[in-house]
Amino acid sequence: MTPKLPAAPPQNVSIKQPCKHPRVQLVSRDEDAEFVECKECGEIFESSEFKDMNIEDRTQENEA
Repeated sequence: MTPKLPAAPPQNVSIKQPCKHPRVQLVSRDEDAEFVECKECGEIFESSEFKDMNIEDRTQENEA
C-alpha cells in the first residue's frame, strides 16, 4: 500500500482576508487582563488588543 498524501489546501486560502474578529467571547479574566476568543477564527488574544485593532481599522477607513 502506498500512503496517501494529505489533500492540498484550497488555493484561495492564501488570498483570504485576515479575520476582523466580528464576534468574540470572553474566555479568561485575571487581575489585570481579559482574554477573548474570536468565534469566527478561534484566535485568542487580550481584550485590549481587540480594542486596538478596532481603532486601527477605523483610522484606516477614515484615511481611505
